[in-house]
Amino acid sequence: MSEYRPLRVALLGAGSVGAEVARLLLEQKEELKSRVGAELELVGVAVRDLTTKREGFPKDLLTTDVESLILGADIVIEVMGGIEPAKEYILRALNSGADVVTANKSLLATHGTELFNVAEQVGAQLYFEAAVAGAIPIIRPLRESLGGDRVKRIMGIVNGSTNYILDRMDKSGISLEEAMAEATELGYLEADPSLDVEGFDAAQKAAILATLAFHTEVPLDKVYREGITSITVAQMKAAQRDGYVIKLLAICEFLEADSSGPEGISVRVYPALVPRSHPLAAVNGAYNAVFVEAEAAGSLMFYGSGAGGTQTASAVLGDVVSAAKRHVAGGPGLSNSTHAKLEILPISRIQTRYSVQLEVSDQPGVLAKIATTFSKHGVSIEAVEQSVLSGKEVVAYLEIGTHLASDAALAAVVEDLKASDAVQKVASVIRMEGL
Repeated sequence: MSEYRPLRVALLGAGSVGAEVARLLLEQKEELKSRVGAELELVGVAVRDLTTKREGFPKDLLTTDVESLILGADIVIEVMGGIEPAKEYILRALNSGADVVTANKSLLATHGTELFNVAEQVGAQLYFEAAVAGAIPIIRPLRESLGGDRVKRIMGIVNGSTNYILDRMDKSGISLEEAMAEATELGYLEADPSLDVEGFDAAQKAAILATLAFHTEVPLDKVYREGITSITVAQMKAAQRDGYVIKLLAICEFLEADSSGPEGISVRVYPALVPRSHPLAAVNGAYNAVFVEAEAAGSLMFYGSGAGGTQTASAVLGDVVSAAKRHVAGGPGLSNSTHAKLEILPISRIQTRYSVQLEVSDQPGVLAKIATTFSKHGVSIEAVEQSVLSGKEVVAYLEIGTHLASDAALAAVVEDLKASDAVQKVASVIRMEGL
């Protein structure tokens, strides 16, 4: 059997991930060849400026001529990030017939359908395992292993930076600002920290996961998003006392039709109380985990490092090997199915529980008024804890846990509480998940 010709690999981007990808391609060249059945030849690394000093890159591989590099490649790896010019380069690569491997979550979350349609039309393949949860293999299981199953729910920690921050607040009792400063020093936060702490990064990943799991295009603007910037030390202490931990969760869920509306999917990101007995509660530091519930397979959990140049490069190289094997074996690639066209439902349709913390006047009848407010909107109270705030003799502190209710009803309760003369302050409102 004759040996397959060398496959030409172009790398777009020379940051921390690009550097690791280049190193692995060069150092493990012979090993990769034995796995693929063909040599993977790194033919060039596209950069914006040739004068910038870059360690670990052979100078003869660096180029600013991106178009020529793309047109001469069998496989194009995009690790530049951002929307443009990454989108332009990926489209150019696909239209030239090259397979593309990308780690670009923001691009896929906003223009994924367009890119996949082009790939399908020209018979190329777009791989993106590294776009969600770093080194954790979650894309391929959803796309292939669970392709014949019915996914009911995905609940995951998909942003390692915010998980590190919340974990430090939980374990050390430090403030959000102090934990963010630590995360910044360790290089966990993006240059614009709001991408992490306001939940934008997690929302992009949730859109990608939901699109795969439910075979439906999920526009990014349909993902409900809350960040962690309102989480306080007091909330952390209350969670610890009650046996919970606070995690920023990405949740993708299929909802059956009921009296409140049709069937569809809910895709959302927000901080939530998770019981310490739940597997996600044990995900510490900057690690990620994705908990999948499928009809036939049951409950599955994928856990590992969600960030870092080496870890992300591992996922990139896995996709490169898959692309290379496809070239050697021949045949079409896998298309992305979005034929289900399920409705994307608003946050008001979900069923959840709340923990509501109030500062109220410490006088007779207050608790009855508050209970009436919950009852008015059909929300059942599960537990109430009351204490007098230190140094405030006329102010009591109430912590109220609810039974399962619609998010719309719970939101209406909170609005009425804010307007009530019995309530001095709505100190905290947080959802509860994983019960």
